[in-house]
Formats: sequence, C-alpha cells, structure tokens
Amino acid sequence: MVQGKIIEISKLGSQWQTSDPYLFCVHHKDAYPKGNDKMGPDASLEGRNIGSDFQNKDGWNMYHGDTVPGFPQHPHRGFETVTIVLQGVVDHADSSGAAGRYGAGDVQWLTAGKGCNHTEMFPLINKEKDNPLELFQIWLNLPSKDKFVEPHYKMLWSEDIPVIQSKDHNGKTSTMRIISGSYKGIKSLKPSPNSWAGDENNHVSIWIIKMEPNAVIELPEVSPTLNRTIYFYSGANINIDETSIETYHRVKLAGDKTIEIKNGSKESYLLLLEGEPIGEPVVSYGPFVMTSEKEIQEAFADYRSTGFGGWPWSRDDFVHPKEKGRFAQYPDGTIEEKNTI
Repeated sequence: MVQGKIIEISKLGSQWQTSDPYLFCVHHKDAYPKGNDKMGPDASLEGRNIGSDFQNKDGWNMYHGDTVPGFPQHPHRGFETVTIVLQGVVDHADSSGAAGRYGAGDVQWLTAGKGCNHTEMFPLINKEKDNPLELFQIWLNLPSKDKFVEPHYKMLWSEDIPVIQSKDHNGKTSTMRIISGSYKGIKSLKPSPNSWAGDENNHVSIWIIKMEPNAVIELPEVSPTLNRTIYFYSGANINIDETSIETYHRVKLAGDKTIEIKNGSKESYLLLLEGEPIGEPVVSYGPFVMTSEKEIQEAFADYRSTGFGGWPWSRDDFVHPKEKGRFAQYPDGTIEEKNTI
C-alpha cells in the first residue's frame, strides 16, 4: 500500500483487477498471420487446444474458435460489455438479430440486461498481409433495478468519438480518447440508455490516453467516493506523486485529488477506468452477474428454458463476408454503413 494520491500499485496479469462499478477488464493483443479463405489463420493449428486456446502460441490465440479466432455464441445477463477495438476487426451477431463489423477505434456498447446471446469473432480478412488485433473488453455492472432491462446494442463509431489533445507547459502533447465521461468540458457520446454511465452523477469515465515522451497531464479532482484506476499498458515508465511506475502495472488513485501524471522517455499508453461505486452485492458465475446466489440459479434456469431469445444465425461462430466493411444492423432493421476497414 502506497500513501498519498496513490492507493495501490499492482502488476497486471491476463485479466486486470477492477473496482466497482467495473467487474472485469481484459486486453487482447494478438499478432495474427495472414488469413485463409475461411478467414482463419493461414497457419498450422497443430499443438493448440482448439476450443480453448489461450496459450499465446506464436503470439496469438484462437480463444474458443476452431476456424476463426474469437468467442462463438455465449450468453450474458446482468451487466454491460464495452469493447474498444484499437486494431483489427470484430464481427458481432446476437440473439435479437442485431449484427455488425467494427474495428479501427470503434467501440461496441452492449447492455445484456435480462439476457443476451452474442458472438465476438475476429475474422482475419487480409490474405496478403498480417492481421494484428488489439482490443479491450470492459464489463460494467448494472444496478439491481436495471439487471432485467431489455438488451441493447449500440455502436460508438471511431470518427464520432471525441479525441482531445492537451499540451503541457513544455509543449508536450497528450491525447485523450473519451469513450465515456468528459474532459475540459468536452463530453463523450451517450452510452446505452440504461447504463450506469448514463447518469453524469456516477462519473463513469473510460479514456484511452496517449502521452508523448516527457508529457504531463492532470486528472481532475472528482469525489472522495470515486473509484479511479489507470492501467499503464505500453511505454517505459510514468511518475505519479514522486513514485516511478513501470509499464504493465495497475495504479489505483484517490478520486478527490488532482493527479499529475508525468511520462518517461518513451511514448506511453494508459487506460483510465473510473466511476462511483454501485455499492450492491456482486454474485457472479461465468457469464451471469447478479446480486444473489438465487438470482444466479434463476439465470441458469431461464437460459435453459428460453435460450435468451434463441439463436437466429446459421452458425455459432457467425462471421460476415470477407469484403464487408464496418456496419451495424439493429433489431429494428436499421443499418448503419461505414467506410471499409
């Protein structure tokens, strides 16, 4: 335990420790090779535990995919997923009939609510070059009053997400990509309608921060109850409150103090997660997050009986045609088309 503005420092593992209202955060970074005709890797899968491949053999994983990497059909209840794609492509399909392809800075905000099945597949659409993938998936809890809302799927397109450049007194630049929250009066796009992030009093901020070498930024004072954490995932070192912190560390910070972050000699990247706690019991089992063991048992029973709406797609690991660009298809039939990736 470190005193002052820093509450705790810990090394990052494969799954990153979070604080209420967040449940989970993972950083996927895969150096996928060229793709084949089925949008899988044009490489041997020998030696991999196909169906549950998380060994990072050759710098990439198949995860739960057997042809295309990713996460075939699976259910969620009681929380939200926020998926930030920095590089690569993700294909989405869900039990409501919604679907999409997103990447290159896009963010998908999915409220599972009372229950939703969805896929997150990583098609390797390039046959002539490698297909690197980098993304964050963040699980944001829902309060008990909203755990049974209707599922909701929303896209925050890269070109619409506020990006703020801030110069320090030495002229060094830090760039903040504001997925949720606000900075210097500039607000993020709106999240899903029943999200804990939808109420500004909950101070939910999700930022990707890029810092030039030796740049300095300040996180503003918010509230004494705020849970504030930065994840320093790329760079050499940063300095906070006279403490030097090496890359791939998590830093839990005071929410009622102004925090100055000084970057070291290399370009750095940080993820900021902060928000007021929901302050309710959290009982989780796999894909379900509720407030009691009874509700978990009910979730399994409901899923067995209803399938959370079933599965309208032709395969569990549904992917879109290789030539398809970025798009979103919503349950009401509305389609948004973006430029090709």
